[in-house]
Amino acid sequence: MLRLAGARLLDERDGQAVRAVLTADPVASCMVAARVETAGLDPWRLGGEMWGCDVRGLRGPGRLEALCFAGPNLIPLRGKRSALRAFADRALRRRRMCSSMVGPAEQVLGLWAELEAEWGPAREVRADQPLMSISTAPLVAPDPGVRQVRPEELDRYLPAAVRMFIEEVGIDPRIGDGGAGYRARVAELIAAGRAFARFEGGDVVFKAEIGAMSGSVGQIQGVWVHPDRRGHGLGAGGTAAVVRRLVSGMGRTASLYVNGYNAPARAVYDRIGFTQVGQYATVLF
Repeated sequence: MLRLAGARLLDERDGQAVRAVLTADPVASCMVAARVETAGLDPWRLGGEMWGCDVRGLRGPGRLEALCFAGPNLIPLRGKRSALRAFADRALRRRRMCSSMVGPAEQVLGLWAELEAEWGPAREVRADQPLMSISTAPLVAPDPGVRQVRPEELDRYLPAAVRMFIEEVGIDPRIGDGGAGYRARVAELIAAGRAFARFEGGDVVFKAEIGAMSGSVGQIQGVWVHPDRRGHGLGAGGTAAVVRRLVSGMGRTASLYVNGYNAPARAVYDRIGFTQVGQYATVLF
C-alpha cells in the first residue's frame, strides 16, 4: 500500500531526487532548475524553499512525488490534488511572501483553488498560457540590428524595460522603492549578457531578455516592441535573433510562455518555429 506524506522542506540529501524531477521536463522546470543548478537546495542560497511530498510504501524508501518552489514566486511543478493540498497547508502557515504563482497550469490552478479563500482575490488569473520551445535555427531571419545591451547603456534601455513591465504585468515596477530594485535586476541581466535590443536614434525599438537559464534551456522574457514600430516585423526578427543566440551560441533550447489571448504574439512565435510543449498559468497578486 502506498500513501502520500505531507509536504516537507527538502535539503541537499534530496538533491538527486529533485534533479530527477527537474530533468524529466526541462522546459517546464527551467525557472526552478536554473536556481537549483546554481545554488543547490539550501534555502538561503536558493532564495526560497523547496517543498516536496513523498509516496511511501509499507516497506522501503519513498519517492519524490510532488515538488514546489516557494520564493519570490510560488512555482508548483508536480503534484496531484492531495499534494497540492499539502503545499497549500504549508503555505498558509506563514504570511504570503510571493508576488505571483506561476508554472504548469494543472498545478498552479489546483494550488490556487486551495489557497484562494485565504489569499484571494487575485489581481488577475491567467489560466491559458501556452508554453513554447524551439531547439533549432529560427525559421525567420534574425534581425542583424539586435545585439546585447552594454552596461553603459542601462539608462537608455531601462525606460523600455519599465514600459514593457507595465504593459505586461499591469503595475509600475518602480512603486515602493523608486525603481531601485527593478533597476538592479535589469542591470544584472545586462551584465550577464542576457539583455538584447535594437536601438534607433538612441531609443529602444525592440527588446527581450533571457531570464531563467538552466544548463539545457533558456527562457525568453520581456519581449517588447515600441508602439510606433509595431506591425513592421521587429518582434519576429528580434525574437529570432535571441533564439539564435540561445540555440547556436549557448547550446540551449529556447523557451517562452505567452498569454493565450495574445493572438498576434502567438502568430509571431509560430512563424519563428516555436511549438507548444505545455500549458502554463499565472496568478498575479
